[in-house]
Amino acid sequence: PREKEFLEISPLEDVHFDYDRATISPAAAEILARNAAWLTEHPGVEVLIEGHCDERGTLEYNLALGERRAVNVRKFLVRLGIGPDRLFTISYGEERPLDARHNEEAWAKNRRAHFLITSEEKY
Repeated sequence: PREKEFLEISPLEDVHFDYDRATISPAAAEILARNAAWLTEHPGVEVLIEGHCDERGTLEYNLALGERRAVNVRKFLVRLGIGPDRLFTISYGEERPLDARHNEEAWAKNRRAHFLITSEEKY
């Protein structure tokens, strides 16, 4: 991503992934459609899409999986009409868990794409 400040809180909803997958599920597609609608209404906003994984797998594998997740979300949003120049990706793999517990409930929360937005436009 370019060196811009991204807000810590975003109106965009996270999407979650099945274990060891980067495929956009029907539930994730619905969320991404809502996110795309919001982005269409706010054309001055840029988005950083973070790819995250659970702790299972090697560090290298999870970084690659997180990248695939972020890139697939970006491609999906582009297909919905969001300009690719507004969308940036980064993978954190397992490094930034939302839930630090070591069980299936926590792992499911951590397998996600998270969105940060620029503060260039008030909403």
